[in-house]
Order: sequence, then C-alpha cells, then structure tokens
Amino acid sequence: MRLLLDTHAFLWWVTDDERLGQAARQAVADPDNEVFVSAASAWEIAAKLRLGKLDGVPHIDVRYGELVAADGFQHLAVDHRHALRAGSYSQEHRDPFDRMLAAQSELEQMPLVTRDPAFKLFGTRTVW
Repeated sequence: MRLLLDTHAFLWWVTDDERLGQAARQAVADPDNEVFVSAASAWEIAAKLRLGKLDGVPHIDVRYGELVAADGFQHLAVDHRHALRAGSYSQEHRDPFDRMLAAQSELEQMPLVTRDPAFKLFGTRTVW
C-alpha cells in the first residue's frame, strides 16, 4: 500500500513520539508499504519554524531531506493537478497545507496517515 504522511505524523515518526497512533506506526513501519512525504509538509515545517511554533527536531529545515530518506520514505512533489484540486474544494477549511494533503491523498489514491479529524470534511481516507 502507498501511504502519505500528514506533517505531524512525519514529525512524530522521526522523533518517535508516543502520540503517533499504533495502527499508524505499524503501517509506516511495514516494509510492504511505500511511504510518501509531501512537499507541502516541507513548506508547513518551514512556516512553523519561521513563526517559532515548532520544537523538538533540531535543524529540521536543514535535515529535512535526510530525515525523509532515512527510513526510505519518498518525496511527493506538488503539481498543478494537486494545486487545482486543493483550490477547488468547496469545504470551508482555511488551512492550505491540509487542503493540499487532502488533494494529494485523493488524486494519488493514498490514504493519509493523520489524526486530524478535519480531513473528514474532504472525505479523505485516513490511517491512524
């Protein structure tokens, strides 16, 4: 199965945070699964660092690529299809990162590993 990590799931994976759900942890650890991390997560991490809202992963902005690769995860670029879908959702959800991840999950047919209930608005398949 191919999985897409929400930003918090990626951060909790790399920090071995106990808040990462058991089913999510097992799915990410399963060697039969391909795990992807979106460029939108890199954007969200950079924004949170700039605003002083992210602690716990020293130099993540410098180490981001290394951390994605460390467990064999793959980068998922944002393309025009993702952008058009994210912008076209009629749901009144203002978080652009969530909108992008929902669009990527839908279009790439990958469940999103997230604990965020906001994705129910988009009908996103989730693993937690």
